[in-house]
Amino acid sequence: MPTDRLKRLSGHGGGPDDQNRLRRPWITVARLNNAMQIASLDDAAAALGLEPGLPLANARAISLELVVHDADPAADAELLNAIADWCDRFTPLVALDAPHGLLLDITGCAHLFGGEKALMQAACAGLARQGFIVSAGIASTAVCARALARVQHGRIVATGDEARAIAPLPVFALGGDEAVTRGLRRAGLKTIGDVAARAPQEITARFGADFTSLLRQALGQQDAPISPRKPLPDYVAEKRFAEPIASNDAIIPVLHALVATLAGAMETNGKGARRFEVGFFRTDGVVRLLAVNTAQPVTRPEAIIRLFRERLESLADPLDPGFGFDLVRMCASVTETMEEVQHDLDRNVHDSAEVSALIDRIAARLGGRRVVVHLTHGSHIPERAVIEAPAQHYLAEAMRAEWPARIAAEPPRRPLRLLERPEPLQVIAQVPDGPPVRFQWRRAMHVVVRAEGPERIAMEWWQHEAHCPTRDYFRVEDEAGLRFWLYRDGLYERETAQPHWYMHGMFA
Repeated sequence: MPTDRLKRLSGHGGGPDDQNRLRRPWITVARLNNAMQIASLDDAAAALGLEPGLPLANARAISLELVVHDADPAADAELLNAIADWCDRFTPLVALDAPHGLLLDITGCAHLFGGEKALMQAACAGLARQGFIVSAGIASTAVCARALARVQHGRIVATGDEARAIAPLPVFALGGDEAVTRGLRRAGLKTIGDVAARAPQEITARFGADFTSLLRQALGQQDAPISPRKPLPDYVAEKRFAEPIASNDAIIPVLHALVATLAGAMETNGKGARRFEVGFFRTDGVVRLLAVNTAQPVTRPEAIIRLFRERLESLADPLDPGFGFDLVRMCASVTETMEEVQHDLDRNVHDSAEVSALIDRIAARLGGRRVVVHLTHGSHIPERAVIEAPAQHYLAEAMRAEWPARIAAEPPRRPLRLLERPEPLQVIAQVPDGPPVRFQWRRAMHVVVRAEGPERIAMEWWQHEAHCPTRDYFRVEDEAGLRFWLYRDGLYERETAQPHWYMHGMFA
């Protein structure tokens, strides 16, 4: 796969020089044990007798036609994830088999593509058109399928025939630890059949219980489920096209049909969705994913379509269809039970559904993290007394939040808005423990005519902040009538010899 990735990047020119270069042997190298060694290679390099782990100097001595690139594991992992996204069209249960493989659980999916053989041919042909050399195998266990794919492309093994099918395969096909594979070869066990012929106790005593379990899975005597990289969605609907679609005029009706299908299925079960995801599968293998969230469970198709319209219109990077989409899939990944609410006849009760719908539309256009609500937090530290949370997820908590009641006859004790970070001040005070007489803030001098305080706030020792100084807050007013909220950081002579002053907020 690493050499296929590099060839795809280098083969866009299409000229004679590019074609000649693509026909040469390709390898990637990485530094290991203070020497440059082969990390991966293509079929042409393998035909020369090269193999991973061979020093680069030895490889150049064998052939001077090598095309050498540095290994890039991060780029390889990104490409493998992109291929896994494309393979979602065959089954939602796709697992990464690092570094260069994928495992697909096609149980219950093969009949949708005309059988196991037709599904495997479609997957391999699609990846081959994208410039990859693919090897695949199908078996009842993941380890057996992986062993077949590494040695015999296109092999399909019936349930119960695993042991006979993989017996002649070399031991490296199991995908075990390299040290274990090397130890098996030294012991004269070159094939999986040779290993299976020995008593399990002998294999466990020499190579460990993990390898014995791996061998049993390969032989079909034991199975372990794969770990898909994405959780299985609750509801899925998809539409395939014999001729790819490319325009928004064709995409919107498809979304309407998929939403109607999902809404009908969820309504039958009394469910509503909080998150919808739609995947657009391009013919060249690129997959584009869009998602919308809702503050409350939703089943109304018109509300869902409105959110997707907002999302499509607000994309900074427009939805590029390339040569068209041949598959569109929509899923409801987060669902909840719908609860019917009876409103009062006079409608004086605040209707949160309308507020939720408005928040959903704004979040679809601007992003869910930009639409927030404020919640009370159990802390007397001013900057921690209120926290911001996504409105779509915490709207109900925000509506139930209990804020301290304000007495109309008294001025507010704290400003409604604080500075993002307290800003340092230069202060002159008559006594070290007293309020400021004048202070300089943002290059402007303010003369204090009135002051109230202090309001003493100690740090939260249970948060491991015993070393933080105590704060004394003052409400002050200058000659221009501007009112500020500032504090002295540290108690004079008890916590510090030179307290510092900070501006924390302003009163409107």
